[in-house]
Amino acid sequence: MLNAITRPSFAQGSIGIIGGADGPTAIFITTQVSWPTVGMWALGAVLAYLIGSLDFGIMVSRRMYRDDIRAHGSGNAGTTNMLRTFGGKAAGLTILGDLGKGAVATLLGRFLVTLVNLNPEAALVGAYISAFCAVLGHLWPIWFHFKGGKGVATAAGAILATAPPVVLALAVVFAIEFFAFRMMSLCSITAAALYPVFTALYAWYRGGDVFFTTLCAAVMGGLVIWMHRSNIQRIRNGTEYKFDLSKFGKGKKK
Repeated sequence: MLNAITRPSFAQGSIGIIGGADGPTAIFITTQVSWPTVGMWALGAVLAYLIGSLDFGIMVSRRMYRDDIRAHGSGNAGTTNMLRTFGGKAAGLTILGDLGKGAVATLLGRFLVTLVNLNPEAALVGAYISAFCAVLGHLWPIWFHFKGGKGVATAAGAILATAPPVVLALAVVFAIEFFAFRMMSLCSITAAALYPVFTALYAWYRGGDVFFTTLCAAVMGGLVIWMHRSNIQRIRNGTEYKFDLSKFGKGKKK
C-alpha cells in the first residue's frame, strides 16, 4: 500500500520511493517547497496550457488555405492530418510550431521556478508540470473550442527541453518504424510507450531521479496513447491509413 509522505525539512531535494522485498511501501518528497515555489508551479502550468493551446495545425490551415484542418480527413489538428490534407509545407510548419511550443512551455516552467528557488529538483518539477499542461493545451485548446491534436509533436518538444538524448532515441525508433510500416499512428504509439523506458534508462545513466522522471514520462506517454485509441482499433482491424511515400510533399494548393 502506498502512503504519501512529505518531509518538513526540504534540504535534499529529491523524489523517490521507499521499498522492500514486498515492493514499494512509500513515496517520499524532499524537494524544497515553499509558497512562492508552488505559486511558480501554478503560474507555469497556466502559461504552459495557454501556450499549448496555440494549435499550429489550425492556425496554419486558416492562414495559408482559409480553411480549418479539423474539417478534413481524420478531423484531427495534428501534423499527420496536415500532411495528408495540405502537404509537406503545411505539415512542416505545423510540426515546427508544435515542437517549439512544447519546448518553450517546458523551459518557461523551469525558469519561473528558478526565480524563487535555486533547487534544481524544484525546477525539474516545474518543467514537467508545464510540459504536461502544454500537452493538455494542445489536446484541448481554449482558443479553438477545446478540439486540437493528439499531442505527439508537443510532447516531443517537451522531451527535447527535458531530456534531448531521449527524444533523439525516440526519433530513431519512429523513423525506422515509419519506413517499415508507413503508419504514423503506430510510430507515435510506439514512441509514447517507449518514452518512460528510455527516460528511466537516461535518468539511471546520469544518476538522476529515476522514479519521478519515469512517472511523469509514463503519464504523458499514456495520455498520448489514449488519444490514439481509435487508431489502435483501426490498426487491429487492418484499416489504418498507410502513407504513400511517393506522394510526400504533395497536397492541397492555395
